[in-house]
Amino acid sequence: MPETNAVELIDIGANLTHDSFDHDRDRVLERARAVGVVQQVITGTSVDGSRIATELARQYSGELYATAGMHPHHASDFDDDARRYFAELAADEVVVAIGECGLDFYRNFSPHADQERAFVEQLEIAVGVQLPVFLHQRDAHDPFLSIMRDYRDRLPAAVAHCFTGDRKQAREYLDLDMHIGITGWFCDERRGQALRDAALYIPAERMMIETDAPYLLPRDLRPRPKSRRNEPMHLAHILHELALHRGDEPKVLAAATTANARRFFSLPAANDMHQSETKP
Repeated sequence: MPETNAVELIDIGANLTHDSFDHDRDRVLERARAVGVVQQVITGTSVDGSRIATELARQYSGELYATAGMHPHHASDFDDDARRYFAELAADEVVVAIGECGLDFYRNFSPHADQERAFVEQLEIAVGVQLPVFLHQRDAHDPFLSIMRDYRDRLPAAVAHCFTGDRKQAREYLDLDMHIGITGWFCDERRGQALRDAALYIPAERMMIETDAPYLLPRDLRPRPKSRRNEPMHLAHILHELALHRGDEPKVLAAATTANARRFFSLPAANDMHQSETKP
């Protein structure tokens, strides 16, 4: 495990509501704190998932925050009730972004038309409540970019969550004044080469880091974990490998990505978690 030496890290995308964490969520958070992960943003991907993420964030005030939105996989479920509910959740102080929303033409669990409709509806919510958007895009770069070009000027901020694209795609997002979220996909020498190249050209002030736990366990972890479940504690490894690849000092890159996350999500400085946390 990389030495952190009191560096503060923020995981901007963790699916801590996933049932794989139900039996040891407290210990997962303890392990994350031990390597310097002081705050996390819990991803909402559906109506129920956003509600649970918000409830979890309330239980760990100052440490956990939440997004409220519907993943494109569930876009066919987006209706007037969902729209009203996400707008209501956005008023909660622990909800710091709208999403995870966007387009996924790789899985196609919802038809393209439904995905585009739900994406636009959620961008409209974000415009109305003036919250950042937490974005998903897979195999849909061109239509995704077209929609974002229509809305970006009216949004306070936008991040391409779990970016896996190439240098050209990164540049097009940066040209729209978007941030880029880097996950353990970067650590996969088989699938992550395009991202590794792009990461050299993403300015540090536009970069944030995330695990997308329990997904995307970094492939180059040594010793290799027995479980394939990813955890927020592995954010320290992602940061270390990203800094090494870019030729950055880990502490400097950690400070930059943490400052970016605090500005982007309007997060306060982290509390002393060991004294102020509220157990569920």
